[in-house]
Amino acid sequence: MSSSWKMHPVTQLFLARFREFIRQPEAVFWSYVFPLVMMIALGLAFRSEPMEAISIVVQTGPGSETLQTTLSGSKNLIVSTGIEAECRQQLRAGQSELIVVAQSNGEKSGYQFTFDPTRPGSVHARDVVNDVLQRAAGRTDPVETADLAVTEPGSRYIDFLVPGLIGMGLMGGGVWGVGFAIVDMRIRQVLKRFLGTPMKKPHFVAAMMFSRMVFMIPEIIIVLLVSRFVFGVVNHGSYFSVMLLIALGAFEFAGIGLLIASRAKTLEAVSGLMNLAMVPMWIGSGIFFSSKRFPEFVQPVIELLPLTPLIGGLRHVMQEGAGLHQILPELAIILIWGAVTFFLAIRIFRWE
Repeated sequence: MSSSWKMHPVTQLFLARFREFIRQPEAVFWSYVFPLVMMIALGLAFRSEPMEAISIVVQTGPGSETLQTTLSGSKNLIVSTGIEAECRQQLRAGQSELIVVAQSNGEKSGYQFTFDPTRPGSVHARDVVNDVLQRAAGRTDPVETADLAVTEPGSRYIDFLVPGLIGMGLMGGGVWGVGFAIVDMRIRQVLKRFLGTPMKKPHFVAAMMFSRMVFMIPEIIIVLLVSRFVFGVVNHGSYFSVMLLIALGAFEFAGIGLLIASRAKTLEAVSGLMNLAMVPMWIGSGIFFSSKRFPEFVQPVIELLPLTPLIGGLRHVMQEGAGLHQILPELAIILIWGAVTFFLAIRIFRWE
């Protein structure tokens, strides 16, 4: 019984794919190293930091010394001075967000703000400086308010980003890993040789799918571990739910990769088909930003994309602590995509 299991076509094809994969350094890099590099780079670029002080410049002239002293008392401002030409140069070069000029007209005095309204930093600087000057002039707020900064794990961009990168890795690994491998074997006439063996088509398709799933799941586990110990990303839900989503996601995109490669005969053809399938998901499924940013009338289409329920389910579990019963709609869509594409791939697959 043990010997027959080892010699089963699915087992032998799986082992052959495994050996072929580990002998390709570039495949190992793109599957295991590149997702980590991307996560670390984006995590560092969008790391949570205290609000930076705003650079402004005070134009020299009557009242500029008093103005500089008043503004320098705010810890949120970095204040420098200069003549008009120097101030304009600093604003133009982005070295300062705002030019402040003290003005006096008889008994009345005031301030002029020069800034670029198309730059969010300049608009914010104008509001902060105006608040400082109004308070210095004696303004009091009629309602007392308090600020509470939230920096706990789960609310940061890296916590939002990691589920998106996991979904992107599963999509790329399944579609590219399976699609390119099959078309490459078709070009090298390897599939034509399989046609002369007793091996059945479902055995080959299942072996290709399962081998890719086995490669992808450790890759995602590594991403989860690095995100946890490097960036402190916490899973607020069940690890079983996360692993179930990952396994079904690997199954889903391996099936899509199989379907795309079922008839393609050239690398150019399969590349075009894979890009056609993946580009809408890269843009619309919410890898780097929420898919809710798109207009309401396209939301039904976005919700049905294969990647959208996977990323949505991962975020529900990891960020919101959702239970298994709360992500059943996402699991159902993922499972349907995987089952339908696998069935269609078997039906239309050609050896040559």
